[in-house]
Amino acid sequence: MKKILTFGVFDYFHIGHLNLFFQCKEYADYLIVAVQNGESILKYKPDANILYSTSQRIALVSALKIVDEVVEYDSVSVETLEKIDFDILALGEDHIGDRFDKVVSWCREHDKQVVRLKRTPGICSRDIKKELVGTKNDMPK
Repeated sequence: MKKILTFGVFDYFHIGHLNLFFQCKEYADYLIVAVQNGESILKYKPDANILYSTSQRIALVSALKIVDEVVEYDSVSVETLEKIDFDILALGEDHIGDRFDKVVSWCREHDKQVVRLKRTPGICSRDIKKELVGTKNDMPK
């Protein structure tokens, strides 16, 4: 049985996240979703507007029948990957930069496959947050 691992915050859960999970299942039978710890999010983005706690986001993702296992993580790093039993790492097409280069290299060194998955056009959590904040500001007082 092949296990695939993907990472995310999954705070403003949307159809793009679900599409990501469906894409993952095209590569493997068993889907592991890593949900980022809220404290770690705030460490890197102190102004982040987090809607749900870490445990709530884990519960939300765990409730999906397409998901086989949920783990919590601090950052996408070699140290995180070493703690998880997986065969394939699924990264988004926008996951680029030094830290992602390091995890891709680690995967190759440890016979793990890496796949790059497409984003769902027209939807992202950042835009949803902006729209919700705008709607909130338009509400009568």
